[in-house]
Amino acid sequence: MPVSGSLERMKWWIECRMLKRAAVVGLALAALVWGPGCNTVPVTGRQQFNILSEGEEMQLGLTSFDEMKKQVPISTDAAANALVQRVGKRIAAVANNDMPNAQWEFVVFASKEANAFCLPGGKVGVYTGILPITKDEAGLATVLGHEIAHAVARHGGERMSEAMLLQTGGSLLGLGLQATDPRWQAVAQLAYGVGSQVGVQLPHSRKQESEADHIGLIYMAQAGYPPEAAVEFWKRFSAFNQQQGDNTPEFLRTHPLDETRIKQLEAWLPEARQRATQVR
Repeated sequence: MPVSGSLERMKWWIECRMLKRAAVVGLALAALVWGPGCNTVPVTGRQQFNILSEGEEMQLGLTSFDEMKKQVPISTDAAANALVQRVGKRIAAVANNDMPNAQWEFVVFASKEANAFCLPGGKVGVYTGILPITKDEAGLATVLGHEIAHAVARHGGERMSEAMLLQTGGSLLGLGLQATDPRWQAVAQLAYGVGSQVGVQLPHSRKQESEADHIGLIYMAQAGYPPEAAVEFWKRFSAFNQQQGDNTPEFLRTHPLDETRIKQLEAWLPEARQRATQVR
């Protein structure tokens, strides 16, 4: 038994080393395959990995928006539509400097969901459920600035590129483990999947949300709205989320905690005020 146990431990150690090496090789090869594709995000200057062209992203956005307008009722509330058009055009006028080829369109969807979005190409949707929380023009400017920032920063294409990279890494990992015990192959693929989700995709998603908060704050300030209104909006939205009973821990979230967002926005307020002054 002692000899057998020692052999098993040695085998386990060798297998672990092989798994670790295969995982590293898989990600490294995936990075080489998809490597060329670095862009600079406006406002923040962050370098991002994105293998999709702007034209490809825009076409996806246009197609998705057309389908959505067929499936989701469009609001006939004249006041809500006028409000979204008015605020949206002010934010878009600023964002045009960073996304000059946008085909802007603002649509109010009749839905109780407290949400909004901006697809690549400048297609913006606002659900009526968010309007009581935005409260006024500045609150809506916070939301639209954030959503438009996602499109300007090309976050959608970046997420798709990241998914392709991780998928390629998983495939290469599987190839690298073909000679190992099938049980270890299953464990490695599971660990890779969970690790890439919790360790890569979710943190990156939260960083994108923070980046959209940052860019959106600059945009709303440059459009003439008080950036302090963004902090007040997120306080209201935080209260709304608490009423919904969302207790998911931050490391499992796609978005930062509301408290985190509020602190970040407060830290960016001086920059927003300065940049707003520079363009007037």
